[in-house]
Amino acid sequence: MNRAQHDRMANAIRALSMDAVEQAKSGHPGLPMGAADIATVLFTQFLKFDPADPQWPDRDRFVLSAGHGSMLIYSALHLLGYEAMTLDQIKRFRQLGSITAGHPEYGHTPGVETTTGPLGQGLGTAVGMAIAERHLAAEFGGEAVDHFTYVLASDGDLMEGISQEAIAFAGHLKLNRLVVLFDDNGISIDGPLSLADSVDQVKRFEACGWNASRIDGHDPDAIATAISKAKTSDKPTMIACKTVIGYGAPTKAGKSSSHGSPLGADEIKGAREKLNWSEPAFAVPADALTAWRAAGQRSKAMRKEWDKRIAALPADKRADFERRMRGDLPGTLNAAVRAVKEALSAAPKEIATRTASEFALESIVPAVPEMVGGSADLTGSNNTRTKSMKPMTASDYAGRFIHYGVREHGMAAAMNGMALHRGVIPFSGTFLVFSDYCRPSIRLAALMGVRAIHVMTHDSIGLGEDGPTHQPVEHLAALRAIPNLNVFRPCDAVETVECWQLALEARKTPSVLALTRQNLPQLRLGHDEKNRCAAGAYEIVPADGVATVSLFASGSEVAIAVEARKFLREKGVHARVVSVPCFELFLATSEETRRAVIGDAPAKVAVEAAVRQGWDAIIGSDGAFVGMRDFGASAPYKELYKHFGITAEKVAEAALKKLGKS
Repeated sequence: MNRAQHDRMANAIRALSMDAVEQAKSGHPGLPMGAADIATVLFTQFLKFDPADPQWPDRDRFVLSAGHGSMLIYSALHLLGYEAMTLDQIKRFRQLGSITAGHPEYGHTPGVETTTGPLGQGLGTAVGMAIAERHLAAEFGGEAVDHFTYVLASDGDLMEGISQEAIAFAGHLKLNRLVVLFDDNGISIDGPLSLADSVDQVKRFEACGWNASRIDGHDPDAIATAISKAKTSDKPTMIACKTVIGYGAPTKAGKSSSHGSPLGADEIKGAREKLNWSEPAFAVPADALTAWRAAGQRSKAMRKEWDKRIAALPADKRADFERRMRGDLPGTLNAAVRAVKEALSAAPKEIATRTASEFALESIVPAVPEMVGGSADLTGSNNTRTKSMKPMTASDYAGRFIHYGVREHGMAAAMNGMALHRGVIPFSGTFLVFSDYCRPSIRLAALMGVRAIHVMTHDSIGLGEDGPTHQPVEHLAALRAIPNLNVFRPCDAVETVECWQLALEARKTPSVLALTRQNLPQLRLGHDEKNRCAAGAYEIVPADGVATVSLFASGSEVAIAVEARKFLREKGVHARVVSVPCFELFLATSEETRRAVIGDAPAKVAVEAAVRQGWDAIIGSDGAFVGMRDFGASAPYKELYKHFGITAEKVAEAALKKLGKS
């Protein structure tokens, strides 16, 4: 391809982008116009993909971390011949029902690998994709897994704190299949980048163990040379591509005015003249379109060769690879869960649910080989590493346990990337209070519908002496507020293994397992084949007669509710206890089912060592609640429960008061 041909192809991206933004009267034309040369070189010379099968397992992954520049990828997908990305979709940019949303959305648009927009998230997610690629290559061999992950990142991505966690960890693991193309245009929304930032990004990446260089982002030969070099690197690579935002716009190029607003009719007219683009709006000349469509077919031979290699694998290895890439669970999971429940039935355990989780994982992890665990430097506290799990290192990517270091945000984003890549089910651990650090990534996992499992221990004032900085109070309510996120809080060892089973079976829903530090009695005795937690809530202890009180609780407070039932019985009051391990599953059941579980007892009392928010959906606004109204304190946990009034006696008092018997 000569320079004139390259320019025609790059200008097709620029023209479609500025036209779509103008028609929508909303959007960001600056990045697509500035980074069009980078995208043209990458997509036409390097990226391995198949427009006819956007989910081809061995495709290269392209992550537009700077999601505001979404018209860059939409234009490229259309030009390359992705069937769903029609010209009509380009014209309907940012309109209801289109696949061209304001920011790229996974599952919404074929060819989009991850939802981006919150800056830094794409970069963090890409690290997880690169981890998954290396791990699966170590397991199944280069004949099955052999691809790169490319990221187009903006200065905003690199200013967000998550970027440091991501690049430091990628450098530590020497993820040499990860290439970041930095759109170094020196402009932010407020104006010149120099207003707020003066970091030398090349030195920063080098300090984190990357190869890094600077090039002219409008020189296709320089771009191609840099990417070629990156593909032979023994480290991840960052290429700082110096570009002009809004390239081609006569008065707005190089200015913040081209970043996040339509250029306007006069500016677009001038850009067309400057770019020597005489086509009307949304029109792409035949020569440019033909060249782009040819580029879209460039990987066909590679795809056919990969198909042959997969077909040549041993039958059991091929079947396992294909199963994992589909996201299907192995048939061995149910047997592993059954074995744990039978063991607990034979020998009940009074243990913390974090310990119960480890006990369950000792059976589940060997049964589900795609599970890759980890912890944010809290392995011994989260209990997420089983005896059989070797650490993943730069010299051994086959390991199934990742030491993330103190990088909760980067960890959660990487988990999303592993889940999106497929072939891996990521789980990891931190304290529940630090879910705040993970929240943006958890929210995106829920939005995308990916299976990422967060083990969050030390789930209440029950952690004791570490005090209010580490005691979650509002966190359960905050997590339960996220749509499409299952928050599990099991009450004992049996519920813990059942919640693990449900989290693994939730293919399109991320999960949080909120687990205790303190020991809890095993309330579920005897073996029950049924997963009772699947209902979200169920009667764990019935009333001796007709119930006048229903006690509802989750996690560690279920045992308190069971004790409160005994106090009430001594006063001649019949109470039943309902365990509520998962609000989301319970509220998803039919109204009839919910009504049966909630019951019609005149007094409804909920107890949870957290704030009340969310419980009214079960107990009603007139129900009584025993829990937290303020932050915790530093003391042994039994003293804290007494101090804050979360005791069986107080629960019984609340019930009697509702009955008018206090």
